[in-house]
Amino acid sequence: MAMYRKLGKATKVRKALLRNQVTQLLYKGRIVTTEQRAREIKKIVEPMITLAAKESSNYETVKVTAKVPRKDADGKRVKEEKDGKKVTVYDQIEKEIKKDLPSRMNARRKLLRTLYPVTEVPAEGKGRKRGTKQVDLVEKLFETYGPKYASRNGGYTRIIKLGPRKGDAAMMVVLELV
Repeated sequence: MAMYRKLGKATKVRKALLRNQVTQLLYKGRIVTTEQRAREIKKIVEPMITLAAKESSNYETVKVTAKVPRKDADGKRVKEEKDGKKVTVYDQIEKEIKKDLPSRMNARRKLLRTLYPVTEVPAEGKGRKRGTKQVDLVEKLFETYGPKYASRNGGYTRIIKLGPRKGDAAMMVVLELV
């Protein structure tokens, strides 16, 4: 008996499909898919959440100083003239950042191996390109799902059957995070 389902797909296509569905499940919290795919996705997601829960508090906070450009009321950089050239004015600020410890950095890289990058695009047509932003799913795993599931011993996903699909009678399910 095989260790995994082939889902009627070639290896590269199957891996891409599963990576995409795992990414969407962690991004949105629930997806609608076939029962066989859901069972395969569950095998991938459960260890990822376990790893995130284990490493969620494994960091240290460090104070750093950073140079930040001064901005005016309109949000544009303030420039002053020095030696006949316009130069941007910078301010020094103190920031606290989270620095991953080695085991958390390794966990972050393991999670990034599976997840695709996610870009959020605004719904309105005007300014769609300007309003796009990258979503850090690994940070979401560590900050949101890690503490949420820290006290739970597995079973982070739930499969709810919807019924057969109209075209090929494949059993459709909702796969969601508990």
